[in-house]
Amino acid sequence: MATRKLLATIGAALALLLPGACASLDHSAAAKAAGPQRVVMQVSDADPGKWNLAFNNARNIQSDLGAKNVEIEIVAYGPGIGMLKAGSAAAPRIDEATLAGVKVVACENTMHAQKLSRSDMVSGIDYVPAGVVEIMKRQQEGWSYIRP
Repeated sequence: MATRKLLATIGAALALLLPGACASLDHSAAAKAAGPQRVVMQVSDADPGKWNLAFNNARNIQSDLGAKNVEIEIVAYGPGIGMLKAGSAAAPRIDEATLAGVKVVACENTMHAQKLSRSDMVSGIDYVPAGVVEIMKRQQEGWSYIRP
């Protein structure tokens, strides 16, 4: 993301200094050099509609950018953690998303508070010690943030 911003700044400066110079910039090469797009989504609601929206967003992002060109992580904590339990309304969509390359992550702090263990959860998900800290770290690393 920092590389993309730097390239955009350089392009803007060239446009001011050398009119017409930006026409020769290869924007697709600049995008490839910037690496894959990275998106972290927060789902802290127990609402199945919010979960469906998150999964739809992830699928649409992959469809638009190409699944190989984007990393998507959905982080669940607070009341949202219940939708990661085995047998939840969201379980089939979680399987679909993880098979498509979306990383679905459960907050262990919330799990401990709700007395949940990994055996209570849908298989195929990942775990982090603290969901909010995971989101903070991802944003500091330049990931885009979405809260459906």
